[in-house]
Amino acid sequence: MIETFKNEVAEGLNSTPKTLPSKYFYDKKGDALFVEIMNLPEYYLTRSELDIFKNKTQQLINAIDLKPNTYFELIELGAGDGLKTKKLLDLLDKQNFVFDYFPIDISANSLNLLEEDLASTYPNVSVKKKQGDYFEVLASLKNSNKPKVILFLGSNIGNMNDQLAKQFIHNLGKNLQHGDKLVLGVDLIKPKEIVLPAYNDNKGITAKFNLNLLNRINNELKGNFDLKQFKHQPEYNEKEGIAKSFIVSKKNQHVEIKALKKTYNFTKGEKIHTEISRKYNDSIIKNIISNTQLTIEHKIMDSKAYFADYILTRS
Repeated sequence: MIETFKNEVAEGLNSTPKTLPSKYFYDKKGDALFVEIMNLPEYYLTRSELDIFKNKTQQLINAIDLKPNTYFELIELGAGDGLKTKKLLDLLDKQNFVFDYFPIDISANSLNLLEEDLASTYPNVSVKKKQGDYFEVLASLKNSNKPKVILFLGSNIGNMNDQLAKQFIHNLGKNLQHGDKLVLGVDLIKPKEIVLPAYNDNKGITAKFNLNLLNRINNELKGNFDLKQFKHQPEYNEKEGIAKSFIVSKKNQHVEIKALKKTYNFTKGEKIHTEISRKYNDSIIKNIISNTQLTIEHKIMDSKAYFADYILTRS
């Protein structure tokens, strides 16, 4: 893992413009900061999808077309703390559905905390945690030939540009069989007055989350980033429906990363692109899945129509 981190940091900082992968937000400190972000008043995304899973749980189950007496595998990509999924697990458990829950996440810390929580809250639910790359884990599960329901929630797909998202969904579809389901949670296109504060909260938690990437480089790759000399900067293009996060250098400066055996120069105002957060509508989703064998069966929205969970079926 450390070699991959090292290689991807080197690749990003050697690029023009500079970039850093958003997946490295999530170490132990990053996990805790993101939990704080999800509870912020400005961060509508979690509340919006939670609204669906809390108040439209039966509608979700009906849309996925689950049967209590037919075994299936419930597989969640990027499970995190399982906040929303617990609402689904609760009703599935109460209605005596027969299934195994496979939470997949890059963060071992998140998986361990989720496993402990579910063991006490839902002792009857079979939890089989899997740490690692989504597709490696899915490939290992594909051979089971059991019906599968994939959860890819939180608009995590929005962290990819459209080309990467198309490839991701294409690869995902290849790991599914006829009749398997995908629940794809996406943030819908909205005015900047709603979107931008979600990535720039008044308490500065999102800024700490973004800058924690530099902290990780300092700790794990022996870098000497002075976090006080960099700032968090979000931007949102309402017409495109794309929000981006940047780390911006406050002055001309040099940063050494010993593990990479290199010193990087930053000019005042220079940006490091760390995250994209795509917003969607029906036409964008149809384009994303155009090169797959997945078809849209249902679209379930929260009470404010901020967020949607699309139910896709593998043909």
